[in-house]
This record gives sequence, structure tokens and C-alpha cells, in this order.
Amino acid sequence: MVIKNYYSVSEVAEILGKSTETLRRWDREGKFNAVREPISNYRVYHKNQINELLEGFNEKIEDNVDNSVIPLHQYKVLELFAGAGGLALGMEKAGLKCVALNEIDKWACQTLRKNRPNWNVLEGDIKSFSFEKYKNMVDVVTGGFPCQAFSYAGKKLGLEDARGTLFYEFARVVKEVKPAICIGENVRGLLSHEKGETLKGMISILDEIGYKVMPVEVLKAINYRVPQKRERLILVGVRKDIELEYEYPKKHKKIYNLSDALKKGELYSCDVPKSEGSKYPDHKRKVLDLVPPKGYWRNLPIEIQKDYMGKSFYLGGGKTGMARRIGWDEPSLTLTCSPAQKQTERCHPDVTRPFTVREYARIQTFPDSWKFTGSISQQYKQIGNAVPCNLGQEIGYSIVNFLNEYYYLKSNKSEASTSLANAL
Repeated sequence: MVIKNYYSVSEVAEILGKSTETLRRWDREGKFNAVREPISNYRVYHKNQINELLEGFNEKIEDNVDNSVIPLHQYKVLELFAGAGGLALGMEKAGLKCVALNEIDKWACQTLRKNRPNWNVLEGDIKSFSFEKYKNMVDVVTGGFPCQAFSYAGKKLGLEDARGTLFYEFARVVKEVKPAICIGENVRGLLSHEKGETLKGMISILDEIGYKVMPVEVLKAINYRVPQKRERLILVGVRKDIELEYEYPKKHKKIYNLSDALKKGELYSCDVPKSEGSKYPDHKRKVLDLVPPKGYWRNLPIEIQKDYMGKSFYLGGGKTGMARRIGWDEPSLTLTCSPAQKQTERCHPDVTRPFTVREYARIQTFPDSWKFTGSISQQYKQIGNAVPCNLGQEIGYSIVNFLNEYYYLKSNKSEASTSLANAL
């Protein structure tokens, strides 16, 4: 029960169940402004403000999730393993500036240059590049480093022991550049790889080079305006001299489905453009013709099940990706690099065919204006490997929020030091 007139930031954070960083962000954005306490002149909250927030404003914040935030400065990103630009584009949409992107695949590099001629695309093996010129010039290093099979079981290995792996290269660049925050992303399977020892080793290496790793989370893309059941593990390191916690983006309550992706609506202002795409061979098409929307191999007649599944029919497990047709009213299953793999089928709801290139791109929330280079199979590969753009944007907002808070506190600390020096 509120019994006094003024409350500190930490007291209000406890009352509302929010972090002090969230309250400071609300203050900067004008959502919930602190006032000056009459005697001490500290920034505090009046009891009437808190009561009003408890009655209505807090409910509004929770029911209408909005992670967007305006950058207070021009924040710069160095992107590694950039692929076709899903994460980089999302970061750009969040207000961050990509100063350089490294990628080894020539077709993905052509895609990046085609869509963003102003981006500095560093094409080639990351091992051949030095990034020292970006030291203290970049706020964020991001990268979806591939997870190669290396084990840390039984030992606490350091950076040098990870040589030959792409995580070593990620950590090397972070060490060279010294950003305020680094963001690595990977598949969910990294959690259990080598019984969790691989991830422990990665965390140990980031700790060795001066970064405190936040609690690792697996973000589900469907919670971040993506019409796809895709999951990505996020590894966040904050430089140890920064006494600030990183907060993951809040989950959106609305779940978008395939209809939202391919038809005019909230996500897109028009139906998906026509484009090229793969086709099924006749024998597969005849089988999938029998599968209804949201159905899979178990919806086939028993004899066709046995023939189509082969030895897999007699093995355990649901194998729900086989002969799978997606429904309009559900999110797509995770897209792969090839749209017609037997184990991970993704058939169009109405027409017996795989999704086209532009349909693939929409499910990954790329804008229709983003063009892909190379053969059809190369384009599918680029899109299937990408971080969904909207997920990248939501992560970008969380980074902007972190950096806004970091520079705000840094500025206040600097002003306080100056005031103290002048007083002396």
C-alpha cells in the first residue's frame, strides 16, 4: 500500500515488477516521467503517478507490446557471417548502422551489394581479415556463427584452444573490436551439443576476453512478428566495464500465420508477387495431392504411407515434416535451405508445389523489394539460412535500448565527474 508521497526509481521498480532500466527508458520516451523531489532534487515518482500507472497505464503497456525505441546516437554494427542480410536488415530497420559485413558465400555477397550498394561488404573467409581498424569505433558485433563439432568436455579451454572453429573467429573479432555488446545467434541444438559443454566453452571464452554473458535464451520467431515456427539461440555478451543488464525483447501476443505472410494484411500491403520456384516430380506430386492442408503422411492411405515412407514407416517418432502441407491459418514450419526435402516438406496449402522464392522470402519477413542473386537453389539457400528480418528488428530494438541506457549513464557519470572536478 502506498503511504508516502515520493518513491525512488528502485522502489518503483520493485512495486511494478520492472527493472530500473525499463523505468529510465519510459522516462526518456515520455511514457512515465520521473519528477524532481522538492527537497533533495532527486528524480523520483509521486504516489499519484504510481497509482495511475497501476490502474491503467501498466495494463496498456503489457497488452500492446511495442519494443520500438529511437536511438539517442548513431550506433554502429559490425556483422559477421552476414548471409543474405536478414539480421543486418532487421538491425537497420531498428535504427542501427551497419559499417561492415563479412560473408564468404559469393552469391550472398552479391545479394547484399545488390540491395545495399552503400554497405561495406567484405567478401571472403573471415580468417583472412583483420578488424582492428574498427577498435572502439563499433558499438555492436553480431554474427550467426556456424556451430562446428568441437568439444570442451572435461576441460575449461580458452580462446587459443578454439582455433580452427568459426566461434574462435567470432571471439577474435570481438576481442579486436571491443564493442559494448556482442550478439551471437545459433540453432537451438547448441544448448545440448556435447551435453552442453560446447556452450559452456563459448561462454568461458567470452568471459576470458572481457565479456559477461547474459542468461542464454532461445527466441521463438512466432513471438516477434514472424509467421514461422523458427527458433534461434541468442548469446549476448556485455563488456565487463559496463554495469548494465541486457534485456531481451518482449514477446508479442499476436501470432501471424501463413495467410498473413502471403496475402494482403498487417504484415504486407499486397498479395505475394509471383516468382520462380521448385517443382515436385510427378510421383511426389501425386502423393501430396492426397494430403489436406495441415495434414502430413498419416493422412495418406496406409499402402501409400508404406510406399512413400519406406523404412521410415517402421521407425519410431512422428516424422510430421514428411509429406507435410501447411495450412493458411497456422504459421509455417521452419524453412530449410531446400524447399522439397522429403524429411522437411513444406507444401503450399492450395497448390501441390513447394513455396516459391518470394513466398519463402515473405515467410522470413524479407520485404518484396529485397532481391536475391544466383540460381533458384542458391536463392532458396540464402533465404533458408537467414535470420527472419522482423526477429532481427526486435533484437535490434533491444540493442538500441541497451545502448541508449549505456550512453545515458555514461554521460551522467561524465557530467558528475566534471562537476566534482570544478567544485574542487
